[in-house]
Amino acid sequence: MELMGSSYDGDYNNGRMEGTGEYTIPTHTRYVGEMKDGMFHGKGVLHFPNGSKYEGTWEKGICKEGKYTFSDGLKYKETDWDYCDGKDRRFYSERCNGLKPAGESQLTDPDPPRVIPDGCYDTGDGFYDPNTRVVKGYDGNFLRNADDQEHEWIVLSCRKSLDEFTGYCPRASTLEEK
Repeated sequence: MELMGSSYDGDYNNGRMEGTGEYTIPTHTRYVGEMKDGMFHGKGVLHFPNGSKYEGTWEKGICKEGKYTFSDGLKYKETDWDYCDGKDRRFYSERCNGLKPAGESQLTDPDPPRVIPDGCYDTGDGFYDPNTRVVKGYDGNFLRNADDQEHEWIVLSCRKSLDEFTGYCPRASTLEEK
């Protein structure tokens, strides 16, 4: 376990994880709950680095039922899912708190939006640097290397830091007159 970068803090029986405990994998995802014979077994919660969680009931390492909650508190529903569909494109925080007045657009669900480092993209779980092709979490820790397919998706779909002037630029003749 330690050789793979995982750790466990909890009860053991005959040298195997059994009882209650906390199992952390290298991506910083944590399982907190019941264990049996070295596997997730019983009630437990997977806590993901982005703040979301999956609460479930496990049997011999396999989740039999559970519920996913996004980091902003939105609970996923398998049926009658009406969030962010073709009819309603509001962010969850806008659904909870109402829309902002005209002229004050909300760019991301977290408001105000995160400041994106120069030349990088906000991937939803961290920042992507297209020069190194590395995604780092918002805490600065390495998450993953992006393959060609993910790189293309990020560049086409994700919010990018401002890297060029897009505001008003006076004409040169106006500057020369002064």
